[in-house]
Amino acid sequence: MQPHSFHTRAGSPAARIAIALTLLLAACLVAALAGGGTATASVAKKQEALADVRDRQVAISDEIAASNDEINALIGQVSEARQAEEAAAAELAQTEADLAAAERELADGREHLAEVRLRLDDAIDELEDLLVGIYKSNDPDAIKVLIDSAEWEDASIDAAYLDRLNDYQQDTVIRVKDLRDEAEALVGSLTETRNRIAEARDAVAARHQELADTRASLEAQEAELAAARESRKATLSDLAGREVQLEDGIEAAELRRQREAAAPVPPEEPEAAPDPDVAAPEPSAPAPSGSTATLNADGTATPPADAPPEVVAAIEAANRIEDMPYVWGGGHGSFEDSGYDCSGAVSYALNGGGFLSSPLDSTGFTYWGESGVGNWITVYANSGHVYVVIAGLRWDTSGTDGSGPSWSTSLDGYLDTSSYSARHPAGF
Repeated sequence: MQPHSFHTRAGSPAARIAIALTLLLAACLVAALAGGGTATASVAKKQEALADVRDRQVAISDEIAASNDEINALIGQVSEARQAEEAAAAELAQTEADLAAAERELADGREHLAEVRLRLDDAIDELEDLLVGIYKSNDPDAIKVLIDSAEWEDASIDAAYLDRLNDYQQDTVIRVKDLRDEAEALVGSLTETRNRIAEARDAVAARHQELADTRASLEAQEAELAAARESRKATLSDLAGREVQLEDGIEAAELRRQREAAAPVPPEEPEAAPDPDVAAPEPSAPAPSGSTATLNADGTATPPADAPPEVVAAIEAANRIEDMPYVWGGGHGSFEDSGYDCSGAVSYALNGGGFLSSPLDSTGFTYWGESGVGNWITVYANSGHVYVVIAGLRWDTSGTDGSGPSWSTSLDGYLDTSSYSARHPAGF
């Protein structure tokens, strides 16, 4: 018996099976090539989208940085406007007090004038009564006194009496008139003074209102910029999530293309992109450096012996303003100021160490430096407050009863990064 073999004639079952296998292999190869082209096109589109997202991230980051600069400048202007407004309010209070005193003096002067006029009226009435009495009593005039006198001495005495009586009458009238004129002049002077102070008060009040309007306008601009910045930050966060999704998509597409190029097998499903709504893990607690600054009895801090020069300089800078008062907006128009708020105090210390060239507000610090805690310096910031831990000591304006920035050894509850963004300068 001969061994069994396939016949290869056209139309035979063996030939038909061979042709079918060849066609199937060719179809798979075409599908693989087509799939590879589709994957390549998909990667290119994702890369183009990723480049666009990154360009937009750079542009928005630049806009946020510009907004921070504008907000910091406005904080300084608001602080200066608030101080000018307070000075005008103090000046207005003083002019109000001066005006009240002038009005009291004017009222006293008018009362005195009324009294003098009453005295003048009384004196005139008295003279009238005296003249009427002399006329009714037929008292002798000077010539009759001389004729009827028995002796020259009597005439002399009577004449002298009449002279004294006349002098008294004239003196009384003149004295009362002088008092009236003096009182009227005083009232006129007091009225002029009162009017002058009232005009000054009105001018100061107008200036105070103008300063208040200016301060309110600046605060409105600051709020508008802050709202725009928050919107940009939200957009930037969305773009960051989109960037991660595109990167994961590109990586998955590349892997799929490589697998499809290696073998005509159905590609595996790419790993799903991370859900942007899932919160990132909490940053770890700060790594101890093993060296802690010393809090001195006078409130200053002494850096540890092994601290880097930049850390030493930052501590020494903070010591220079440790006894300064708390002033809202202080330290933003310029590092040198009469008082400091939380971000102004932190900016001053970091500038002393060479880590910062211009002041930042608390929100600006949430993007400063590098993310996470540092070994020597860690800034904890959110939109409402900021403080810094330098060599284990907290430099802060909170918990000081409003007395300004100070050092503290207390860190309980202050290292909770659920409420703050932890940032640090590179290498520290």
